[in-house]
Amino acid sequence: MGVMPKARPNTPPADAAFPFKKPKPVPHRFVLDTIAPLLPCTRPMFGCLATYVKDKIVLILRDKPENTADNGVWLATTEEHHESLRREFPNMRSIRVLGKPVTGWQLLPADAPDFEQAALRACELILAGDPRIGKVPGSRRPAKKMLNSSGPKARNAAKRGTHS
Repeated sequence: MGVMPKARPNTPPADAAFPFKKPKPVPHRFVLDTIAPLLPCTRPMFGCLATYVKDKIVLILRDKPENTADNGVWLATTEEHHESLRREFPNMRSIRVLGKPVTGWQLLPADAPDFEQAALRACELILAGDPRIGKVPGSRRPAKKMLNSSGPKARNAAKRGTHS
């Protein structure tokens, strides 16, 4: 019998082509813990953590080192609900980093004195199914109209079943 090679620990070499990354910490984890009964799903979005309940995006959790004024809990809502939500969340405002004076998304700022209380209240509203929080995401890109129904693009679209 030959000599058995020594077992090596299961770690990549220092110069590995694909180094392992530590997962990023979940910003404002208490929010996810609070809505856990709804079995939320999360996905990275804009360097933040988008939170979905069933088919709706309800929150984005943000805690980034740059543009810290927009850190906190982003509420997925629409302009028609701003006034009634502001009565519940006096420190709520539009998100500055989005570049518009008023956006559908609203922020519960992490630096507000009532941040945790406001975030927990938003969780209560989500748990109760409040229709003011949450949006069903639309498709990412609008369908392009095809002017010429012959040609390779039209044939490929027809194969995919996307031709109208």
